[in-house]
Amino acid sequence: MAERSTAAVDVADNSGEQSLTAQADQSTADGVANNRERDTDKDEAQESTGADGSGKTSPPELHSGHKLARRYRLEECVTRLDGFSSWRAVDEKLRRAVGVHILPADHSRARSVLAAARSSALLGDPRFVQVLDAVEENDVVYVVHEWLPDATELTTLLAAGPLEVYDAYQMVSQTAAAMAAAHREGLAHLRLNPNAVLRTSTGQWRIRGLAVNAALRGISSDTPQRTDTESIGALLYAALTQRWPYESDAYGLSGLPKDIGLIPPDQVRAGVHRGLSELAMRALANDGATASRHESPCTTPEELVKAIGEMPRIRPPEPAFATPPDYQRTTYQQGTYGRPAPRPGVTQPTQVPPPPLQSRTGKALKWAVSALLIAALGLGSWQLADALLDQGGTSDDTNQTQTTDGDDKNAKKPASGKPVAISGVQDFDPLGSDGSENPEDVAKVYDGDPGTYWQTSYYESADFGRLKQGVGVILDLGKSQQVGKVTVSFVGNTSVELRAAPGDAGVQPTTPDAYTKVAEGSGSTVTLEPKKAVTSRYLLVWLTELPVQADDGKWRGRVADIKVTS
Repeated sequence: MAERSTAAVDVADNSGEQSLTAQADQSTADGVANNRERDTDKDEAQESTGADGSGKTSPPELHSGHKLARRYRLEECVTRLDGFSSWRAVDEKLRRAVGVHILPADHSRARSVLAAARSSALLGDPRFVQVLDAVEENDVVYVVHEWLPDATELTTLLAAGPLEVYDAYQMVSQTAAAMAAAHREGLAHLRLNPNAVLRTSTGQWRIRGLAVNAALRGISSDTPQRTDTESIGALLYAALTQRWPYESDAYGLSGLPKDIGLIPPDQVRAGVHRGLSELAMRALANDGATASRHESPCTTPEELVKAIGEMPRIRPPEPAFATPPDYQRTTYQQGTYGRPAPRPGVTQPTQVPPPPLQSRTGKALKWAVSALLIAALGLGSWQLADALLDQGGTSDDTNQTQTTDGDDKNAKKPASGKPVAISGVQDFDPLGSDGSENPEDVAKVYDGDPGTYWQTSYYESADFGRLKQGVGVILDLGKSQQVGKVTVSFVGNTSVELRAAPGDAGVQPTTPDAYTKVAEGSGSTVTLEPKKAVTSRYLLVWLTELPVQADDGKWRGRVADIKVTS
């Protein structure tokens, strides 16, 4: 079934990988055979000999149709390995597909699996496949998690060839940012491989098995951040080259030739993006022995996210439009109906249309148009002369009435606070998983219609669910000019900062720290007025705290209108 490769269930690989993740626990079997019968035989042999030295018990006897908690109906066993099994199941209460890991309650890893699952569930980061339930019941422990039928494993994507540059950039950006967030909460993956990374139909990248996959196999590491960072580097290397960056073959990919060491991706395959090639080498620290032309290794996901942020942003490719077919005349068009079809191989004479307006009617039309033009020119000349004569007759009076006293209260004063035109806007979410935040609606912030708005994604709290410091929109004023104040209208009370790029910035900055905060405020209509004169082309309206929206009860920001004055 196609779902088996896309579901959020840990399908054990048949690769025998030798990366740091796999080497973290040499005593635990980390591969399966090519069919389920051999999988089962292999597991039973390991259990009888005590592969991890703990005397594991046999997995519970389960079958398709079995129900857990009178709710989760097992459909298909997709993995049976090392004392546990993984299933595709159906949640009959919510009528949705789910994935289930099952192992005996007296299994040596049952406690650690429950703890890992509950910790992963508390993270609640949508970039990870979510753990839905973790239960010990009737002598079994089971973990229920999302099943994503619309997602595709990276393993499947790489079977068709290397990823495009933009896809590889999005994969490493989103994966590194997600793992950095997980490590800030004390969670590691330790089995981050092409089977654990999924791309959804919307282009988002999701990670499955956070903490749980390693706990099921008893994998641990003294340097979890280093392990996960190297795994991300291996994923990027494989995405760029369709090769596994070690000597052994893994995940359907060929390994590197033996005895040549780790070579950069742009030396393995022609046309590889130079910046991504160096990024992969920095993540694959190789015990710190990188080539001299590379910068310092990245040993944590945070360092990797910082390195990605320092790269020039890779833009998505321009959409390719198919060339429309040549216009074909049908036999029902004027002058062709009823004519016999031309014989093959016979060249048909081409009829040249007569020059325009050469008929008697055309000549009359030309003379009529010429007469109208001459009449219009004569009338215009007469009106211009009459206006000049009137102006000359009243010039003396005009000179007398235009002089006014300098202290006259009715005299007009020079205008201040002139509107500054916004030439363009762009959504700004450099700390998000995909670097964008509803870009299709961002033009609504300056369309002059208060009934329309641009909104952020929804979050679980006012502080963006602790996932990021803020999101916003960048205003392009077309050129560097003086900014007096910026008025922002929100839907709901929102905290916001006004940040300005340096006045001499010729290129739009791509990180929040590249903009200087010049004003801040909160409310539904906020006037952001810098205390000092500001001259800039790029302004960042940076939302820092979101309101709860009444229509859906979610924390999200909504910007209805932005006006800039000098």
